[in-house]
Amino acid sequence: MRIGALSMCGMGVFGALTVLLLSRNLPSVEQIANRRVAQSTKIFDQSGATLLYELSAGQKRTVISLEDIPLYVKDATIAIEDENFYQSPGFDWRGILRALWVNVTRGRVLQGGSTIAQQLAKNAFLSPEQTIVRKLKELTLAIRINRHYSKDEILALYLNEIPYGPTVYGIEAASQAYFTKPAKDLSLAESTLLAAIPKAPSYYAPHGAHVKELLDRQKYILKRLYELQKIDKEQYESAAKEQIAFAAQDRGIRAPHFVLEVQEYLVNKYGEDLVRTGGLRVITTLHTELQTIAEKAVADGAKRNEELYNGKNAALVALNPKNGHVLALVGSRDYFDTEREGNFNVATQGLRQPGSALKPFAYLAAFKKGYTPDSVLFDVPTEFETQKTECPPLVDYKSESKECFHPQNFSLDFRGPVSLRNALAQSINIPAVKTLYLAGMDDVLTILSDFGVTTLNDPQRYGLSLVLGGGEVRLLELVGAYGVLAQDGVHRPQVFVREVRDSKGKVLEAYKETTGTQVADAQYVRLVNDILSDVSARTGLLQSNVQLTVFPDHDVALKTGTSNDYRDAWALGYIPSLAVGVWAGNNDNTPMERRGSSILAAIPMWHAFMVEALPQFAPESFTRPESVMPEKPILRGEYTAGNMVHTILYSVDRRDPLGPPPQNPGADSQFTNWEIPVIEWAKTHIPDFDRLYNQPVGTFQFPFPTP
Repeated sequence: MRIGALSMCGMGVFGALTVLLLSRNLPSVEQIANRRVAQSTKIFDQSGATLLYELSAGQKRTVISLEDIPLYVKDATIAIEDENFYQSPGFDWRGILRALWVNVTRGRVLQGGSTIAQQLAKNAFLSPEQTIVRKLKELTLAIRINRHYSKDEILALYLNEIPYGPTVYGIEAASQAYFTKPAKDLSLAESTLLAAIPKAPSYYAPHGAHVKELLDRQKYILKRLYELQKIDKEQYESAAKEQIAFAAQDRGIRAPHFVLEVQEYLVNKYGEDLVRTGGLRVITTLHTELQTIAEKAVADGAKRNEELYNGKNAALVALNPKNGHVLALVGSRDYFDTEREGNFNVATQGLRQPGSALKPFAYLAAFKKGYTPDSVLFDVPTEFETQKTECPPLVDYKSESKECFHPQNFSLDFRGPVSLRNALAQSINIPAVKTLYLAGMDDVLTILSDFGVTTLNDPQRYGLSLVLGGGEVRLLELVGAYGVLAQDGVHRPQVFVREVRDSKGKVLEAYKETTGTQVADAQYVRLVNDILSDVSARTGLLQSNVQLTVFPDHDVALKTGTSNDYRDAWALGYIPSLAVGVWAGNNDNTPMERRGSSILAAIPMWHAFMVEALPQFAPESFTRPESVMPEKPILRGEYTAGNMVHTILYSVDRRDPLGPPPQNPGADSQFTNWEIPVIEWAKTHIPDFDRLYNQPVGTFQFPFPTP
């Protein structure tokens, strides 16, 4: 018993000493009315000379009395931040213990469990560092504040102190910044919206990229007020229906879509408080001159598209494939144009169908399996077996069946036998679908994943239409994948931030050069690059527009894409040192007019950027691939060898293209539907076909038996 009593006594003395030591360096209670001056975080371009944005710079604050703060604001803030505010001693033991458990088990401070008094102490006097000692100081100061100030005084200090955005402090400044009115005139809906912001001011800022999440949180607070009987049903329903309109944002920011990506990265890594008040100096990867060129190209191109094709928006991403640095990023036509949802970042947030822009990766997978640019596939009307229903082998393009898959070409005609080189360069659809089938869906998706595309995870949904735009991708990731092509199959993570220093100049992080990861054999990537950089090969597709893709002294590869109904138009081009992608369309996913294809809506915009940007890069050619000469004639492009004309599935087992021909070609589910249109084409285009070709050998008869 004596030992236990001594232990308890010792623990009490230790606790008292701990509180005493923590209290020695804390400010007096009287100082609480004087705001601690926070240092702003500055975000620069890659040179470190051009300031893009200053978080918390010019902090706007107008201190107002509690009487001038609407009851709606007070009630909403208490409901979401500290429901037991008027009853608590300034701290919440349950919240503290819960947060302490999470922090101890995770090894760092992840949760705070803070009351309004604790948040006031933290914002007014304490550093933004996330440590146990800081939390103990916060608790000690909160208890002191609670003893010396009334609850109403604490609430008034809190509402005049806390941040409501990267540069907006206090409820009055927030009301003026977002609604251009004094706080006393805020409506119930506006009050609950402002109460939703302090939890994460940068994330929930009304002019940021997370307005939907902000409105969801506002609706939740409104519902809590009703549940707590702070408002009646009529007030609740009226406020829930109110359309909240934000005032135009002050344009104190350059490259806003890029900067907001950087800001979100910093907040996720260092925490809201340190980014907002820690005085960080951030050097990004942004190339200011290229960003200016990109913004002009997008603005001019989208204006032109709106007039010609009813395509009101566009986005552009440019990166350096040699290190993954994002050099320019324009997420929408005009970030400040709220009528067109300009603050939505299509480049990083938008999921859009890429049309034919995924075709190179299917051909890459095919080359890995032994097919060559000279291998021939037949571009003839073809019905592809979907395993959902039996489809006739000869295509009736007037058929309304949604189960059968019979793609058409952009030109609405068919070329017959075509090499993989020309099929890819001219973006011919039917050979591309056949290539995807031969290469294997899983292998193509693996390549795309290895190249940095993370969104294609449901092959059952898009099936063989993948190479025609059946899935959805983000522009930023797709440009990164083309950057891997530019670097002969070497993948490097995309980088927005080169260096971060704290307010004392200490380096918190710095980019380090990396050799990257070889995710594909260079030989097969070079085969793709050789095709996409072949101007003569792509002339058949681009016709008179081909000159928009040719730049003196530069070896430029290019691929385009247009999704169904002309909803999305793409142009993706690259040299070894620069990969650039353009998307054109509408933010609400409505289609452009029929002529709004990639050739007309995206390439001119892409060209406008490239023609200004390429002079800043030294001429550099792609490494040419080694010559390929497989043993099988069909893989060499000799599709009439031995006076036999068949679909490629007659000679090639897709599970082992370089191995022996299949014993029973008809066992392949696609064989009959591929074979019959080929024979029909041959009868029409090859003289004396019935007499000189495909003569029976022994007991062989066509068609082959099917399993």
